[in-house]
Amino acid sequence: MIIHLTAEHESKTNSNAGVLDSYIDRIAAGDTEALAFLYRATSASVYGFSLSILKNTQDAEDVLHDSYLAVYSAASAYRSAGKPMAWILTITRNLCLQKLRERKKAADIVPQDWETYLESHKGISEEDKLVITECMNRLSDVERQIVALHAVAGFKHREIASLLHIPLSTVLSKYNRAIRKLKKYLGKESNSDDKSGN
Repeated sequence: MIIHLTAEHESKTNSNAGVLDSYIDRIAAGDTEALAFLYRATSASVYGFSLSILKNTQDAEDVLHDSYLAVYSAASAYRSAGKPMAWILTITRNLCLQKLRERKKAADIVPQDWETYLESHKGISEEDKLVITECMNRLSDVERQIVALHAVAGFKHREIASLLHIPLSTVLSKYNRAIRKLKKYLGKESNSDDKSGN
């Protein structure tokens, strides 16, 4: 199910790059309606990425809001390289790091934080939401960020390495470790369901 979401989201992200670029160009020209369109198209990914770093819904919502203010202010300096989401998420990451420096701490993520985020994805069943929430809570901070960027926002591993300023080999190893953890957890859950059904 996560793999299906990744492929679907990745193709959407790639095909929407031109549309997002045009929104940013219009924002640079002062078009606030284009900002609303950009927000609708990208806010789920921006919020998910913020939440993966900050681990607190209130802080993630603050950064979500601040990210689009920053996008509006910086739009005239944007130069398209075909990766508008990378530009937006770089702004988001910098704001998250600033918030962490201000707070000097990050609160532990609570289950309802991921549940709140998953509510915005209407195509996911309630059972799948519970599984994803439990899975994400089993990952380390960096693993959670990498999985969120890859599975939710559709970024390639090389792009994630650039965005998080860590080596590609580290991204690959942490992503693979996270997937192994999730498979192991899901395998245990599946086995316990089989036993209880017998």
